[in-house]
Amino acid sequence: MPAQKAAESAPGGRIRTDWTRAEIRALHDQPFNDLLYRAQRQHRAVFDPNTVQLSTLLNIKRGGCPEDCKYCSQSARYQTGLQNQKLLDRETILAAARRARAIGAERFCMGAAWRDIKDRDVPKLAAIISGVKALGLETCVTLGMATRAQLSTLREAGLDYYNHNIDTSEEYYPEVVGTRAFADRLDTLGAVRDTGIKVCCGGILGLGETVEDRVSMLHTLATLPEHPQSVPVNTLVPIAGTPFAEKARIDPLDLARFIATARLVMPRSVIRLSAGRSDLDESAQALAYFAGANSIFFGEALLTTPNADMRGDETLFSKLGIAAGANRRQCRQPHTDRQDGRASSPARAAPG
Repeated sequence: MPAQKAAESAPGGRIRTDWTRAEIRALHDQPFNDLLYRAQRQHRAVFDPNTVQLSTLLNIKRGGCPEDCKYCSQSARYQTGLQNQKLLDRETILAAARRARAIGAERFCMGAAWRDIKDRDVPKLAAIISGVKALGLETCVTLGMATRAQLSTLREAGLDYYNHNIDTSEEYYPEVVGTRAFADRLDTLGAVRDTGIKVCCGGILGLGETVEDRVSMLHTLATLPEHPQSVPVNTLVPIAGTPFAEKARIDPLDLARFIATARLVMPRSVIRLSAGRSDLDESAQALAYFAGANSIFFGEALLTTPNADMRGDETLFSKLGIAAGANRRQCRQPHTDRQDGRASSPARAAPG
């Protein structure tokens, strides 16, 4: 199917979850101007193009992770100089959530360097989530693998989103992580969906993957039973002491191409420009927003790496005419039918 003729949605305007790799590769490889033009039109069909959603991220338990993710400073296997920290107490976390709300964040994301959740920690986590939710913020956590029973408790406490990135393609994954299988990631995502929590799932560019790996990663995300409601797009921040410390920085044009392709195959997902944004200049960030990114982490830091300066963000938003806030247009939201991979109600498709 020629790239310019590939449909972003199934017949009747239904959201597609049956993309082939060849279709996604054709979209990705089309001339850059054509790709961005189509992505921007698709973006405008669903979202306000001049609004960006703000989230903040707090590391609530730092370091000591038994995993061997080759990019991560929090792995206990690498000497990165990171000081480990136990799970923060509830009041410390709530104070950070209040600060996040004060600077305009809508969603408060909490990350813990765990391989998986331990049952003993679930009551503490539930109390933290309910406290953040009571502040009027959306809640998101990234806590590693989790069971359906654990997730159900967290959902009842007020959890809105669960982040669990696939990191890269299934084919390249063993070169990045050796302590768990790619299928384990998908199992956790299935448990999150089954308990009614919204899925936040994306990956990292610049790990040494090929273009085909990037297409494969998008194919995995775009053919899940439901597209992730949030798709974080990270670029590697090389950290001394990790095996990936010497990886080359990704070309901002490659980043924009990836985001635009993600926008076309997952038209209703919020795409978050995440880790590595502090290394992008204003022009690269503006291009990413034009390509379809419509969410950022806003604040001083991410889990263990610096984030873009808040004043710089405000200045750039002013230059671009971007406002912060909820960015989905008022239109009907489809629900994917898990039996046939299509949506059960019509959704607006991109023009042309």
